[in-house]
Formats: sequence, structure tokens, C-alpha cells
Amino acid sequence: MPGPLDGFRVIDLTTMVSGPFATMMLGDQGADVIKVEAPGGGDHVRTGGNRAGGLATQFINTNRNKRSIAVDLKHPRGREVVGRLAAGADVFIQNFRPGVVDRLGVGEPEIRAASPQIVYVSISGFGEAGPYATKRVYDPIIQAASGLASVQGGSDDARPRLIRTILPDKLTAVTAAQAVTAALLARARTGEGQHVRLSMLDAVVAFLWASDMGGLTFVDQPADGQRAASFIDLIYETQDGFMSVAVMSDREWRGLARAAERPEWLEDERFKTPALRDENIDERLALTQEAIRTRTTAEWMERLEAEDVPCAPVLTRSQLVEHPQVAAGGTLVEYDHPAAGRLRQAGPAACFEATPATVRRGAPLLGEHTDELLGEAGFSAEGIATLRGDGVVA
Repeated sequence: MPGPLDGFRVIDLTTMVSGPFATMMLGDQGADVIKVEAPGGGDHVRTGGNRAGGLATQFINTNRNKRSIAVDLKHPRGREVVGRLAAGADVFIQNFRPGVVDRLGVGEPEIRAASPQIVYVSISGFGEAGPYATKRVYDPIIQAASGLASVQGGSDDARPRLIRTILPDKLTAVTAAQAVTAALLARARTGEGQHVRLSMLDAVVAFLWASDMGGLTFVDQPADGQRAASFIDLIYETQDGFMSVAVMSDREWRGLARAAERPEWLEDERFKTPALRDENIDERLALTQEAIRTRTTAEWMERLEAEDVPCAPVLTRSQLVEHPQVAAGGTLVEYDHPAAGRLRQAGPAACFEATPATVRRGAPLLGEHTDELLGEAGFSAEGIATLRGDGVVA
């Protein structure tokens, strides 16, 4: 069975991570994603390291299930090509800085003229208004401006820290993919497309608010500075490695005390309730670390699981690939790429029982499907040759 988005076509003018990752998710779910790239270089991440068959891993891992066409958008006939492609599409998505698509002639009015019911998606760093609207943006810039780096630092007085993965880029991608399907559902009900605007800043602030902005929630209550978080994360050293143990409820706290053979913890007034355990978090975690250092990770896993206490070993990236839970869950997929060889990737995370998401093709070479897509758009063989000869496509 085809994926749930089978039959929908997406014109993808995005580069880097946030847009390409979003459109890859749509492609995994069955959409026909047409990646429009500039001749000569294409998406910037094509130039990255860790390569095979002329393809960089970052490009491979955010651009599967797409076809590539190389078009010069600065050429008037290049804009005509994109308009022809959009005429048969359901979604048009771009992540240029605000104003760039308008100067290129592929802004929302031009694309809607070619396809009146299209869902047009604009991803930006800071949105289309405000003093930062036209700034160049990479992931660390949003980590800084969103408060995420301060949250990661632990308090308002601590040195801010970056999360060591490009969370704003990837979170924006997930938000964008969900927004696309919501807009398509709205179109199915109303018959009308719309313009969806999404900034990385807004995506991260929305993500943080529920768990990290409690002190700012009540408008009429003055907000003090964020107090320091615990002196250690919930990562504990064992005799032979590291593990995480997380207890929230009284039941889990009692289970941890039994597993650690520390009945005195249950009589300690500092730890009688979840609120008190949070108030005295440094003391609680110090005692927990002292206990956990006395046994191996495997021994603690057995003891804690017997008490139904949430726990897991800290896996390295290599250990993750070999872990039996990953194998049992089908988390990773392997397939052969015609240029890059045998690949291992994370499979589509959402499992659809009746319309499964699948990896149908690997990431494309630059302009690999140019002729094929131009033919589908109604260009003749002679017309395609002329476009290529004039440098409009490659």
C-alpha cells in the first residue's frame, strides 16, 4: 500500500536542514517531492564531509524520497519552469530569507497564479517582521535568541550552553511537516489553499513554553530569575559506565529506595513528597549518585526494572545501532543507494498500519531527474534541449 500522502506533489525550494528534513518526512509518507536546486552546486549541504558516491551524509539523511531538478531561478525561463511545475502541485515550500522569493519571482502571488489551490509554506529564522527579520540565521543563532541556550545552561546566572544537536532546525522541520498536512486537510474541507508562515524562533519558543517557562506564564505575577537547575543531570556513573534513572512519583521513589537498599531515604523529611524532592534536588541526586556508583549498569538495570523504576543505559552512537530495542522496534532501515552504496538510516518514525511510510528512493544527485520532470510538466524533448543549452536547467 502507498503512504498516506500518495498522490500529493510538493515543490521543495528549501536548503540546509529545516526545510529539507520537513519535505523528506512528507516524502517518506508518500508525497512526490520535487527538489528544485541551483545548477552548479545545489543545496549547500551537498558540499559536506563524510561522503560516498559524491553525496554527503547530511544531504543523504534529509533528502531521500525526492527527485531533483536543477533550475536557474535568476533566469526568466527558470521561473517559468518552476511555475509549470507548481501548476500540478499541492504544496510549495521555501526557506529563503524574507523578500528573496519575491525578488526571484516565485513568491506566493506568482505561485498561486499558477496553482490557485496550492498550500504555500514560508520557513524563516525570525519571521517576516521585526528587527531580526532579514538576519542570516543558523541553528545556534536561534538557540541563543529563543532562550534555549539559557535553559540548557541551567539558570539565568549560569553560562548559557548550546544543545549539541541542531534542535531548532529539526524541530522547525517537524512543525512544518505537521502544518503542511493540517493545511491540506483544511483545503480538503474548504477547497482553498493558504499561505503558511513559520519561523524557527516561534517553533522553539512554543516547544519550550510548556516545561521551561512556568515562571513567565502568569502575567500578573512578577517573574524572578530562573533558579539554578540541579548540579548534575539525571545521568549517573556506575561501576562500568553511565545510566539514567528518573523518578517522579512517590511509588517510583519508594522503588528506587528499595532497589538501592536505602530505606532511610523514605524517612528523610527532605524527600517525603515530590515537591520536597524537587526543592532538595541536589541532595537527592547526590545520594542517588553515591548509591549507583556501587554496582554495574547491568546490575542496576535488573534491580530497577524489578521495581518498575524508569531507567536506561547511556548508549553511545555505535551502541545504539546494535541495541536489541532498536532492532526489535525496526528503528533503523538499510537499503542500497545507486551512487553511495549500502546505507543505514532512521526509518520513518510514525508507523501507519494501512498506509505505511517507506523509503522508496535514496537522496538524488543534483539535477538527476531534470529531464524526467520537465517532460512531466509538458516540455518537449526539443524544448528541454533548448533550456539546457541556454543554461536554464542542468
